[in-house]
Amino acid sequence: METLNAEREVATLNGHTMTGGDGLGSYSRNSYYQRSIIDAAKLHIQRAVAENLQPENFTTLETFSIADLGCSVGPNTFFAVQNILDAVKLKYKTHEPNTKIPEFQVLFNDHSMNDFNTLFKCLPPNREYYASAVPGSFYSRLFLRASVHFVHSSYSLHWLSQVPKEVINKNSPAWNKGKIHHTREEVTKEYSMQHAVDMASFLSARADEVVPGGLVAIVIPARPNGIPHAQLPLNKKFDLFGSCLLELSNKGLINEEKVDLFNLPIYCTSPQELEAVIQQNGCFSIESMESLPIVTAPSTGFQDASMRLRAVTEELIREHFGPEILDELFNLFTNKLAEAHQDSASETIVNLFLLLKRKTYTN
Repeated sequence: METLNAEREVATLNGHTMTGGDGLGSYSRNSYYQRSIIDAAKLHIQRAVAENLQPENFTTLETFSIADLGCSVGPNTFFAVQNILDAVKLKYKTHEPNTKIPEFQVLFNDHSMNDFNTLFKCLPPNREYYASAVPGSFYSRLFLRASVHFVHSSYSLHWLSQVPKEVINKNSPAWNKGKIHHTREEVTKEYSMQHAVDMASFLSARADEVVPGGLVAIVIPARPNGIPHAQLPLNKKFDLFGSCLLELSNKGLINEEKVDLFNLPIYCTSPQELEAVIQQNGCFSIESMESLPIVTAPSTGFQDASMRLRAVTEELIREHFGPEILDELFNLFTNKLAEAHQDSASETIVNLFLLLKRKTYTN
């Protein structure tokens, strides 16, 4: 138990949350692109349940548990959960009509600093499930052994548990001076290894928690096999954002060394990388791995594009540089987006839908 608690503490301390509340700058109001991804995945969720969930294995089941990992704040998680719940109910009605549909428990998970108060104030009043908050990092154990039937995580697993240590080591070939993201080969290699370690931890924890025959559905921004990270539109936007920090440093508003030590803990993986770590884990079969229909963020202007990035990075910026630079930084970023003509319409990215099924226990 002491080891488990220590793992949870380390993983939780390394995480960060989206901007809470329901104000103009909140994640709740600036995550409609993420909502569109959930909508795009709806048919995949329905097919995943219809083809892979086997209610006959749960004939005496009284409670069906659904976990949404990285739920954040705002209504997106409720839409995702409802899609799953509707699909499971339909499966029971069509394939096990004589079996009583179990009650549903939904476990909303995010880091302990997540704004769960705002989230739970927005719970659908007519929901058909019992809701619980489970704070902690999904890179560690969260739930009882063999207690969860369906795990869902959308747009969360591209966030690393931490920035790779070699990237902020001045004596390392991967020292990422003057950059906030990975484009050089040495830096990208460190990010790739960190993501592999994190995914291995994620799968190991879920292997303990998911019942045999249970499902894990993951939606994650990705890049096609063989495509360099530098070619991703999202990474180009991060480069532009990094140039804003350097400009503030040149003005003397922030310390240059702090800029050199700041890196975004984000990594866009590839199907090949995911398949390798899943096979290494060995506890899950890959039932589906496919790209979702292309979703392009609505072109609502440079200001909105800047606000969306602020909603997911503000807490990181605040913690590293302090709150004083936030407004000037994102005003500068808005202007640079306009100059570079990188509006919200350029945010097209490959979104991967991955469905895993827990194998029967071997020990």
